[in-house]
Amino acid sequence: MTSRSSASPARPRRGALLSLIIAIPVLLIAGCAALAVFGSAGVFAAAKVNTIGSVSFANALAVPPLAPSRLESDGTRVFELEPQEGSTSFRPGTTTTTRGYNGNHLGPTLVAARGEKVRVDVTNRLDDRTTVHWHGMHLPPAMDGGPHQPIEPDATWSPEWVIDQPAATLWYHPHPHGETDNQVTAGLAGLFYLRDDAEAALALPRTYGVDDVPVIVQDTPIDDDGEIRNEDRGFVGALGRDLIVNGTPGPYLDVETTSVRLRLLNASTARTYNFGFDDRRDFAQIGSDGGLLAEPNRTSAVRLSPGERAEIVVDIVPGERVALRSTEPDLGMLPVLAGQNGGADRFDVLELRAAATLRPSAAVPDALVPVDRIQASDAVTTRTFRLDGFTINGQSMDMDRIDEVVTVGSTEEWVVTNGMTMPHNFHVHDVQFQVASVDGKEPGPELAGWKDTIYLAPQVEYRLLLRFEDYADSDVPYMYHCHLLWHEDNGMMGQFLVVEPGEQRDLPGAPTSPKHDQHPDGYGPRQTEGTGHDH
Repeated sequence: MTSRSSASPARPRRGALLSLIIAIPVLLIAGCAALAVFGSAGVFAAAKVNTIGSVSFANALAVPPLAPSRLESDGTRVFELEPQEGSTSFRPGTTTTTRGYNGNHLGPTLVAARGEKVRVDVTNRLDDRTTVHWHGMHLPPAMDGGPHQPIEPDATWSPEWVIDQPAATLWYHPHPHGETDNQVTAGLAGLFYLRDDAEAALALPRTYGVDDVPVIVQDTPIDDDGEIRNEDRGFVGALGRDLIVNGTPGPYLDVETTSVRLRLLNASTARTYNFGFDDRRDFAQIGSDGGLLAEPNRTSAVRLSPGERAEIVVDIVPGERVALRSTEPDLGMLPVLAGQNGGADRFDVLELRAAATLRPSAAVPDALVPVDRIQASDAVTTRTFRLDGFTINGQSMDMDRIDEVVTVGSTEEWVVTNGMTMPHNFHVHDVQFQVASVDGKEPGPELAGWKDTIYLAPQVEYRLLLRFEDYADSDVPYMYHCHLLWHEDNGMMGQFLVVEPGEQRDLPGAPTSPKHDQHPDGYGPRQTEGTGHDH
């Protein structure tokens, strides 16, 4: 049996009733469709969670395997992925029905270099439709893996593209409209590392699984019988009470070097984390969603909302044990609302166990890679996006409606605001953006690099700069959406085309791309049955 959302409303928990009485006037002031949301699912999430000091750290951290690949005669690097059903034991004496790529849960880490042409043959072994979206990847829209590129059971989809962006920690996950939350919750997610010469020239830890370690954090809601239950949702979605890291509950990592690089991915569907260490030591944040920063951000905490990534390097002393934790994230909300949406929760995440003798690591360089700054004066168009309830600019997702049209080669400013008093975030397909300002102020150093996903604090204006350099296609859209996946599934998503100069589209309203229901394979490389390919 696979994880499914219940169609019946979840009942509000007793502990939330007082909070509801206090919060409803606030929500009414915010305007929006939030109350309609509460009518179809639980009003708030569970009461405060605190696992600090209660996690035994008894299980060695699983490290996702590196995905095998082959080189074809034309130099194309080919990977194979099979989304499939599985079962995993997260708790003694129980088995959980899960999904994974090439295995029971999660997927292998794909690695490719800038300039390489890659192809991924994705054969769907599930009983239902899926997609595979390459989150953070710059690629043609037909290869993006959004809801317009569905893969039917037993069909193979073979997107191919040239890696044309800096070294970064990206990831892949399903994106079928209306089912993304369920499929990601069940375990369909994996990492995609990009390499380049600039990153390789730096003295940074990069031995995979040794001093360069993926850390995929999820709060999968699992009941006492071991089954995934995500029907009881608060506003943000379903929040679990225990964490798994790379699919491992209570994990520890044996450390053999004086520094370790952790590539943090918030793969949870709804929860925002505030990562740091139990002794509040400083570490170096060296990268964000789209690659390395220009210089390290020395800090003791980094906040990640769903879909965001951060690369950090932490120094270790021989023989010590230090725990990575998540403490209360600053959601920019009233405490009563933040507390009911994960903002008061605290977790032990991962214990680092240093050997008695450690191999020396080089110090993190003071300068990393140049970041080509986009100037606000270069923007030829300014667009505004207001997130409210489960809508963007008052509209719910329509697969047959194009919401925005962008001209290839142009630079734009997107002004994004969360119009509610509740949490949202914002993810853009196709390009990495830069944050020009947060409520009119200079963004913090953690936002100084390339981003594809950003947390939206309530009633705060974010000005984003985006450069659309290539991949014009007048038929196949990209997406922008809230990456709280239950919000996305309920319509908090829009579509944009990138077109050649002079191409026009009538906006807004009428369908401007071919009717989706006239294209059973969606847009993109045609699917083939079994293991055949489209080329």
